[in-house]
Amino acid sequence: MAGKGTPATALAARRGIAHALHPYEHDPSTGSYGLEAAEALGQPPQRVFKTLVAEVDGELTVAVLPVSAQLDLKALASARGGKKAKLADPATAERATGYVTGGISPLGLKKRLPVVVDTSVHDFSTVFCSAGRRGLQIELAPADLVQVAGAETARITAE
Repeated sequence: MAGKGTPATALAARRGIAHALHPYEHDPSTGSYGLEAAEALGQPPQRVFKTLVAEVDGELTVAVLPVSAQLDLKALASARGGKKAKLADPATAERATGYVTGGISPLGLKKRLPVVVDTSVHDFSTVFCSAGRRGLQIELAPADLVQVAGAETARITAE
């Protein structure tokens, strides 16, 4: 991957965690980056995690959840000890993370932000999430994702 590394892949390599990179052809006209990744990689959407940036009581927070699920903003606020959460606008998310929408990884963020990973991450031996650009997923153990992202886990998906 010479010349194609991202802050996420560099962090995984630096930390020495076992991971695999899965590139795929990104279609710019896609409506859902996460579902596109799951389909391209032949993985169930519950095993491929998307990264969303929200504001909890005005503080940017990263939510990581299966692409098949919807974010429960109240549950995210509660997990962070806050009252109210709303999705951040894409430009704010890109500035804070250093990644473009559709390629935001919970690993290697430009700014140190709180990260909350949905508890369903533990349902699999490995999971996939963005490796820091559209068309590239990183596969790693759930415990490594949580540890390297400095995350906490909580149920943050809508039932």
